[in-house]
Amino acid sequence: MIKTKKIISAIAIAALGFGSLNAQAQQLKVPAPSPLQTLKQNFALGDVTIEYSRPGVKSRVIFGDVVPFGKIWRTGANATTKITFSDDVKLEGNDVKAGTYGLYTIPNKDSWDIMLYKDLTLGGDVAEYKQENEVLRFKVKPTTLTNKIESFTMNLGDITATSANIELLWENTAVAIKLTTDIDAKVMKNIETTLGKDNRPYFQAASYYFDNNKDLKQASTWVDKALEQNPKAFYMMLLKAKIAYKQGDKVNGKASAEKTITMATEAKNDDYVAMAKKLLADNK
Repeated sequence: MIKTKKIISAIAIAALGFGSLNAQAQQLKVPAPSPLQTLKQNFALGDVTIEYSRPGVKSRVIFGDVVPFGKIWRTGANATTKITFSDDVKLEGNDVKAGTYGLYTIPNKDSWDIMLYKDLTLGGDVAEYKQENEVLRFKVKPTTLTNKIESFTMNLGDITATSANIELLWENTAVAIKLTTDIDAKVMKNIETTLGKDNRPYFQAASYYFDNNKDLKQASTWVDKALEQNPKAFYMMLLKAKIAYKQGDKVNGKASAEKTITMATEAKNDDYVAMAKKLLADNK
């Protein structure tokens, strides 16, 4: 009986030891072969968010081999690559409503098909890809990179107030998708609404008019009002100089640029001193 108890006890201890080793194995963490990345970028009046996994080249031939030409690709690894637009946008001139979409592609040597897809659960099961779930399809041309990109990379580049490029980069291939949006009507309405309030954003309104080639006389009036509210704002004075030069008024442009240098020097801001000096040099 005693011997039997010893045997049972030994089995129990061994089982506990195995369980402990198994738990340790389950807790082991190693680097993901295709790590997940979430990219969020402010764009226009909203955001663009991209969630995707990043496979590596790993000494392989990617396009035409690992990723076959003429076949649907999940555009990354693991789960569906997702792209979210917080506002309505255009991709290569095509209207896209605000929302989240799966991003699928068909790479070829001379062109790529780009598809936005409604089903966010498809992942890499492209045999079940259904064209009726496509929201949009269009073509773009790839370009060749001189430097190899080891990890598949998505990015937003060349960002302006209303445009950017969604970039797909891997191995020696780059694809750029033109992203644009029309925010002018919204901004103009916001300007009209907010300028009717007590705390009026004259500087922001003047900046928008200057940057987007609108009524410079109105922009000049607004920047003067902004300076009345904040007389020591050297950055506002620099905008006043830029507006004057853009109007062809070199006398007031020079005077405002020189005032900017004085004000920025007093504020110990070397960057604006340098910008004002460059503005003077560019408009001699």
